[in-house]
Amino acid sequence: MGTVKNLQYFGWNYGQFEKDILDICLDILDRSLEYAKDPAADCSKRGDPVYVGRVISAMINSNDENGVLEGKWEEDFSDGTDPTTWNGSAEILSNWRKGGYEPVKYGQCWVFAGVMCTVLRCLGIPTRVITNYNSAHNTDGVLSIDIFYDEEGKVLDISNDSIWNFHVWNESWFIRRDLGSHYDGWQVLDSTPQEPSKGIYCCGPTSVTAIKEGDVDLDYDCMFVYAEVNSDRVSWIQHSDKTKEKVYSDTAAIGQYISTKALGSIQPVDITNKYKYREGSKMEREVYDKVSKKLTERESGGEIPVVSSNPSTGVTEKPEATADVKEPGIHGKFKLVESPVVGQDINLILILKNLTSEFKSVKVSISGSSILYTGRPTRELLKEFRSVFLGPNQEEKIFMQIYYSEYEKYLFMPNMIEVSALCEVKNGGKLVVRKDISLENPLVNIKVIGQVVLNNIATAEVSFTNPLPKPVNDCAVLVEGSGLIIGKLTGKLPYLRPKQSTNFRVQFTPYRTGYRQLLVEIKSAGFTLKGFLNIRVSNFSTYAAQPWHPPQY
Repeated sequence: MGTVKNLQYFGWNYGQFEKDILDICLDILDRSLEYAKDPAADCSKRGDPVYVGRVISAMINSNDENGVLEGKWEEDFSDGTDPTTWNGSAEILSNWRKGGYEPVKYGQCWVFAGVMCTVLRCLGIPTRVITNYNSAHNTDGVLSIDIFYDEEGKVLDISNDSIWNFHVWNESWFIRRDLGSHYDGWQVLDSTPQEPSKGIYCCGPTSVTAIKEGDVDLDYDCMFVYAEVNSDRVSWIQHSDKTKEKVYSDTAAIGQYISTKALGSIQPVDITNKYKYREGSKMEREVYDKVSKKLTERESGGEIPVVSSNPSTGVTEKPEATADVKEPGIHGKFKLVESPVVGQDINLILILKNLTSEFKSVKVSISGSSILYTGRPTRELLKEFRSVFLGPNQEEKIFMQIYYSEYEKYLFMPNMIEVSALCEVKNGGKLVVRKDISLENPLVNIKVIGQVVLNNIATAEVSFTNPLPKPVNDCAVLVEGSGLIIGKLTGKLPYLRPKQSTNFRVQFTPYRTGYRQLLVEIKSAGFTLKGFLNIRVSNFSTYAAQPWHPPQY
């Protein structure tokens, strides 16, 4: 989660070896549309990971059948479970079976990916979880994502396209007899219901090699995944008369960092170069041109899907610029004074610099909104207007602040705010400056007291600090861990003063040896804190624990 500049990590209890999980995974196969159409044909193909991966990708979501999870990307989850509350797959899969195979409410991309990782691993297919930061969601089969601002710099929710701050999918390792050995290896599978593939909401398997080489005409969904990591971000201003003015096209904004967890470590591994050549390199441009040519050929053959109209916005086609883009002759960026933490005010600086030897008069419209991780704005938090005069090569700083009292009721996990500034140069061009801010939660520190031995009571001590400038009396605690705790432990914490630190102890009896993960969640109306500790459970009195520390960048 988080942003490219502020990666955030959470533990996940995959639990593929837990009781009944294998049976549930077989139930998933037996309840698919493919099995319903022809059980014998379906069963005969279950030795093919390409086929199985595609079926599972469709069955984890519930868009076409009674799959495992129902997705929801809004703020109200009162009739189900907030996706940020889930900490593992086993509970979701068990709830699906116990509920008569009705979809479990609710999931978002990391939940879909976590559950699919569990199912595919349980079925014997090597699988890992992937995060793509600044992930494009393109609805029209072209390589640009259009983002619109009004004349005061506020982001408008009028486009079918979107840029997710992060998107999580899976990779599975297997050979591709259908494509040839060159495309063996890691294959993208994505169960988050974004766009239909051959009429069904699923995605993949897509060869990572095919994505990197621009072979977007290969099965399955290669064009869609290529666009997720390679599109251009195009900024537009929509004027009051509904005309649209193109401001800037950023060719490096999408797919800036693609990562997975390192083997035997919680540190991230940068795998961006597995998906694409270095940004700006000769090979990157050659592949992009290759894909663009294939898109043109497909479009002339009528194969590119038509953009579906959004009834609430009326946007039905790609916009056209009213005039050529003028260079503004200035540069801008937002800078945080300090790392933002939930419960604190956010202090920001907008830095503008004149890149020319001429004087510049600049009208600056600043806007800030809380956003969902899909980029959709939910509540305006900041609105300011400034006039700036820049001498030749002069730099000017504009200071601003978003108070905790302004965002406390409108922040949704994973705690994201977008700020933007529309800078209009008198008799010149325009510049849009933007920044995504991910507010950090305080650490949950977990340590084991004594030794962790199979079938012996173990004790963990948990400590944290109330991050809010006000008292909290509704803290709920949830503790779970595959191989450590059957089900989960829950409890309530006493009243906490503003900024008060506290600690408590948890007892559990591990029932499996090896490396295990203890997950702790502390939730109140004002914050959600998560922490985890990797523990080695031994048969005897040997003990090792690895405390979690955030990576340094």
